[in-house]
Amino acid sequence: MIILEKNDLEKLKRYIDGQANDIEKAWVESLFINGEEDYAFKSLLEKDWNLIPDTSSDTGVDLSHLLDRVHHIIRKNEQLKKETRFNRFARVYMKVAAILILPLLIAGGLGYYYLGNKILNSKEQLSSFKIYAPMGARVSFHLPDGTIGMLNSGSSLSYSLPFNNNRQITLAGEAWFEVNHDVNHPFEIAAGTSTVKVLGTKFNMRAYPADHFVEVVLKEGKVEYINKEVSKKAIMFPSERLVFQNGQISRSVIDPSKYSAWIRGELIFKGDPMIDVARRIEYWYNIKVELHDKELEKYSFRATFKDDKLEEVLRFLCMTSPIRYHITPRKLLLDGTYEKEKVTIYLKQFNSKPTKP
Repeated sequence: MIILEKNDLEKLKRYIDGQANDIEKAWVESLFINGEEDYAFKSLLEKDWNLIPDTSSDTGVDLSHLLDRVHHIIRKNEQLKKETRFNRFARVYMKVAAILILPLLIAGGLGYYYLGNKILNSKEQLSSFKIYAPMGARVSFHLPDGTIGMLNSGSSLSYSLPFNNNRQITLAGEAWFEVNHDVNHPFEIAAGTSTVKVLGTKFNMRAYPADHFVEVVLKEGKVEYINKEVSKKAIMFPSERLVFQNGQISRSVIDPSKYSAWIRGELIFKGDPMIDVARRIEYWYNIKVELHDKELEKYSFRATFKDDKLEEVLRFLCMTSPIRYHITPRKLLLDGTYEKEKVTIYLKQFNSKPTKP
C-alpha cells in the first residue's frame, strides 16, 4: 500500500509548477506509470491529500484538475523522451549507416570507375573515326601510329581504335601516305575489293568509287597490292604505277612527282587523256564536267597549274586543243540546296559555225 506524505504532495506541486528536480520528476512519473486510468492510485492520492491540515476555509478538495495536470505534464515529458530517444537512435543509426555505407560508396565508386573504363575501352574498341576532305579542299591527317598524309578533294578515310596493333583503314577517294614503319604490324588500306599492304613507305592511292578503278603510285619502299575479287596480287617497287580496272592489273614506270603534285597545290597533266583531265578538274574545283563529244576522249593534255582559277585552266585547254566550253552557273534546287556548277566541253567544228549550247 502506498501512503503519500506531505512532502510527497509538495513534490507533486513542484512537479506541476515545473520546479521539481530530476529525482523528484522521476519519482512523480513512477507513481503515474500506469497512466491516467489508474483509479486506485487516484483514490489513494485523494485520501492522503485530505489528511493534510489546511487553514483554508475550503472543506472539500477536488484533485481532478491536479491529476489531469500531472498526467498532461507526464504525457508531454514522455513525448519529449520519445523524441529524444528517436534523435539518439537517429544519430546512432546515421553513424552506423555511415560506417556501413562508406565502404559501399568506395566500392561502388571503384566499381563505377572500373566498369566505366571497361565501357570506355569497349567503346574505343568499337569506335570508328572518319576524316573527310570536302569537295574543292585538301586535308592533312596524322594517324595514331605516326603515319601522316593528305586527303584530296571529296575523299574520306576511316579507321577504328585501337589502331597501333591493327593498322587497317578504308579509303574512298585519293590520298597520299607516308606510312610509319612497323615490321610487326603491316599497314593495310582497303578500297572496295582492293587492299594495299605496306610496312613503311610513301605512295599515292586513288580510289574514287565513281571512277571505277584503283590507282597506286609508289615513291619509296615496297607495297603489295591484293584484289580479293579476282584473287590477284602484285608486289610494287619505287616509281611504279599500278591500275586495277575491269578485273585487270596494269603496271608502268612513271615519275611519282606528278601524282603527288596535288599535295603541293599543283595540278599537273603529262599526256593525260581528256577523260582523266575532266575527272581531275571536277574534284579540284568541285564542279561537274561533261564531255559532249565522244571523240574528245582521244585527246591528251600536258599542262601544269598552280592556284589558277577554273576559267584560266579552261582557256588554256582551248588554246592547246580544238575544244570550246560552256559554263552553267549553279542553280538553286527545290530542296534549298544548290546544283553544282557545270562545265560542258565541246569539240570545236572548223567547217561550220558553232552552235550555242
